[in-house]
Amino acid sequence: MIKKICFLACSLAVVFSLSACNTTQGVGEDIEAGGEAIQRAAK
Repeated sequence: MIKKICFLACSLAVVFSLSACNTTQGVGEDIEAGGEAIQRAAK
């Protein structure tokens, strides 16, 4: 039983870390797009 709980906890940790990486990447892309829009407006 303890092995199943440990496996489940480790699996959830991996899933949450992968989703956090995707979220961070998406935020970076949004910030980059915003910066490019500001540069175009400044020209």
